[in-house]
Amino acid sequence: MVNWIWLFFIVAGFAVAAINGRVEAVTEAAFEGAKTGVAVCFGLISVMVFWLGMMRIAEDAGLLQKLARLLSPFVRFLFPSVPRDHPAFGYILSNMSANILGLGNAATPAGIKAMQELQKLNPEKERATAAMCTLLAINTASITLIPTTMIAIKMNFGSKTPTDIVGPTLAATAVALAAAILLDKWYQLRTPRPPASAPSAPPSDT
Repeated sequence: MVNWIWLFFIVAGFAVAAINGRVEAVTEAAFEGAKTGVAVCFGLISVMVFWLGMMRIAEDAGLLQKLARLLSPFVRFLFPSVPRDHPAFGYILSNMSANILGLGNAATPAGIKAMQELQKLNPEKERATAAMCTLLAINTASITLIPTTMIAIKMNFGSKTPTDIVGPTLAATAVALAAAILLDKWYQLRTPRPPASAPSAPPSDT
């Protein structure tokens, strides 16, 4: 659907430009936009490499594991149907910890693995469980301590105070996370789903 929307905008833009005799202006703007995009990307590389490197050092130093232990009681409250000894629990903790620290490259594979493990607990394979919906909501609206991408963009455009976005981002993502959790729990109360359960053991040959 999104692709069709963008296609409509592009075709409509060229059609209006042709009607008004300004096709050359649209073509020039398209090339100028592409040039600006490449320049911005190159400007972001150095800042992104620095922040991702810092986050990787924090990860290797054990900060991710410490944060996961700190989040463990909170995760048990949000995912009561997931057994504590199940692999999904560990992947959920890793995903949340990485998102909080701005480690998107580490959060994505952990989130995918968490969904795969939650699917193994799903009694209805064609329908998402409450735990899967909760994980999706939290992953989408995760609280962020260091918005590396926005800091890099502000630095690239010459901002004198690029890190002043940290406070507003922390507040905004905290509100977004709280709203996501409240809405998730509200919909769970309105639409009860069968609880996730561990897959049954295969029958014994004896």
